[in-house]
Amino acid sequence: MPHDTPLIATIVAGLVLAFAFGALAYRLRVSPLAGYLLAGVLVGPHTPGFVADAKLAAELSEIGVILLMFGVGLHFSLKDLMSVRAIAIPGAIVQIAVATAMGWLLGWTLGWTLAQSLIFGLALSVASTVVLLRALQESRIVKTERGRIAVGWLIVEDLAMVLALVLLPALGGLGAGSAALPTADILAAVAVTLGKVALFVALMLVVGRWLVPRILHAVVHMGSRELFRLAVLAIALGIAFGAAKLFDVSFALGAFFAGMVLAESELSQRAMEETLPLRDAFAVLFFVSVGMLFDPAILLDAPLAVAASVAIVVFGKSIAAFAIVRLFGHPTGTALTVSASLAQIGEFSFILANLAVGIGLLDEQARSLVLAAAMISILVNPGIFALAEAARGRLERRDAIRPARPEAPAPAPPPAEADLTATTLSGHTIIAGFGRVGTAIAWDLRERGSPLLAVDENDKAAAAAEALGIETIRGNAVEADVLTAANVAGAHAMFVAIPDGLEAGSIVERVRALNPALPIIARAHSEAESERLRRLGATRTVIGEREIGLAMAALAPSAGPHRAAPAPD
Repeated sequence: MPHDTPLIATIVAGLVLAFAFGALAYRLRVSPLAGYLLAGVLVGPHTPGFVADAKLAAELSEIGVILLMFGVGLHFSLKDLMSVRAIAIPGAIVQIAVATAMGWLLGWTLGWTLAQSLIFGLALSVASTVVLLRALQESRIVKTERGRIAVGWLIVEDLAMVLALVLLPALGGLGAGSAALPTADILAAVAVTLGKVALFVALMLVVGRWLVPRILHAVVHMGSRELFRLAVLAIALGIAFGAAKLFDVSFALGAFFAGMVLAESELSQRAMEETLPLRDAFAVLFFVSVGMLFDPAILLDAPLAVAASVAIVVFGKSIAAFAIVRLFGHPTGTALTVSASLAQIGEFSFILANLAVGIGLLDEQARSLVLAAAMISILVNPGIFALAEAARGRLERRDAIRPARPEAPAPAPPPAEADLTATTLSGHTIIAGFGRVGTAIAWDLRERGSPLLAVDENDKAAAAAEALGIETIRGNAVEADVLTAANVAGAHAMFVAIPDGLEAGSIVERVRALNPALPIIARAHSEAESERLRRLGATRTVIGEREIGLAMAALAPSAGPHRAAPAPD
């Protein structure tokens, strides 16, 4: 090779092989994640042939984590975060404690020291940001109650891991057999860490909440899409990097708060769209970097230890999370979603394990077990999540057809679902998505005297519909309980006016299953998207750009005989 270009080689090899094996996995009806992980194994140091730079791959994957968490923050307001604090904080703490105890028991069985076993257990206790959010976003449930609980749970886990990284030196002294750090020093380190986190959060909620939206609004007025995209990336990456360097907060947590302070701006949706391509590309590199660290030899050298580690992650953590969510009074369906979301480990586990190896707390075998558990749990998690969502759907259908028992008092609805009141309308028109398109539809239909029902999860959009005197359900139309509350079965027609084609497809598919005869008119952005929506059950589709072109052409002056301009005198 004439030039030494490890960065280019790592990106090219990672993306090309990830595409090839991801496409093969998709054809075999397996999650593409399996292909991305296999690509990483093939370019890693533990298999023959080309070896990519693992350190560079890990750093590139961090960008994917930052962009992903920034996107989640754009759709996750402070109100959402505070609404689940009662379960997310104690739930995450108890689940971490249970998983750490199980890891400690396995480490004790393998003859490890107390410190080694505790670090190993901690590494098995924290879920992967990328995997969890990918599962929630693919199912379009980030904004639902169970999605908010899972994300809030994840944020608490991230904070706990930041604290654990500070305490590693104390455990290092214990593991080395020397005197542990004094209790006062440990408490001081904890206090400093919590103080830094609190200072960062306060700055973001006070200064960032005012400054970040104003920066983007100023860029929008410049009229350059390129500069707007650059501004979004600079804000997301800059705040994440600054949070890590100045406040010892994780990249993921810093990016999350950056997105959250921007969520109140009307530019949040556009910012989300601009970061989507880069987010997906770097998320793929994350999975490739995981595969690069994995040594397949551990499967033959310690199969029982690998099986036990995977069981703790996939079953132990899930059962603990399920029990905690149910104990807090949430429905079984919510408990299934949260437990399935957490049944894997990822980036924080690697950071913790690598740091512990560097200070002599863990040996290579323990790190290999963590990586094996991560690899296998990431592979099986999409299947587990799909099974959990299918089981949740069956529970909802069973509850929907269960006959009423007048002699027994009806149970009070869970706190999160108490405000979801079913409509009394029948023969009405449902508008899913009350943005500019949904508003235009509503104005025209109101003039015809049609009874209308708006469905939107955005508070501003819902408030706009209510201001027009339109009955409104606040929620995501992809949710079965929201569609039931909207009385899809008794509706006259439905308009799906949301801009996200994937989410629109999910809504159309679920509505069609509930009401096979309902006319569904859906918004599309391309011929391919229009064809997909019709295949999923849309009666008619409207492509925005085409309709704009036709409307503009209709405004053209009528053609007449061409007349030359009169010559000047």
